[in-house]
Amino acid sequence: MPTQSVQHHQADMRAAYVDGAPGALVSGVVWLAAAATSLALGAKASVWVLLVGGMAIFPLAVVVCRLMGASGKHTKGNPLGLLAMEGTAWLMAGIYLSLAVFLAGTPLFFTVMLLVVGSRYLTFQTLYGLRAYWFAGGALCGVGFVAAAFKLPAAVSASFGGCIELGLAAWLLTQRRQGKGHAVGAP
Repeated sequence: MPTQSVQHHQADMRAAYVDGAPGALVSGVVWLAAAATSLALGAKASVWVLLVGGMAIFPLAVVVCRLMGASGKHTKGNPLGLLAMEGTAWLMAGIYLSLAVFLAGTPLFFTVMLLVVGSRYLTFQTLYGLRAYWFAGGALCGVGFVAAAFKLPAAVSASFGGCIELGLAAWLLTQRRQGKGHAVGAP
């Protein structure tokens, strides 16, 4: 059986996960919840909101996918599913590093998380074939560097992360609705 094209596998990922927009949407809400928690209860509580909320991102995104009429599950054997899992391993390592930074008493948890999530988003361009992920990943990493340089408070850093992700979700859904780019169509 001939190997299917990368574009075919990307189309499968886009169809199953609605271009990844539900994941960005849920993640953006989690970032903003962490920002609000930081303002109300302090940075320590907001770290736990981001960590615990982060564990719910994928399952909640799958629910949103299904509510939108998508399967929330790529085709068995799609090699891009392996790339997604490998990216998840990088994310777990990054979360551990971020938490270690926080537990060491430095206020850079959200800065490091912005860099971790942003760098992971760069691989989503390969998963979905959508360049918007390069821009979003670059924006998250850029904000992470700015947050470190200017020692931005947790609430500000987390707010930027949430706004970038919500902006990405809105962009992806708008492009999909308008039928522009690669956002429409099943494999």
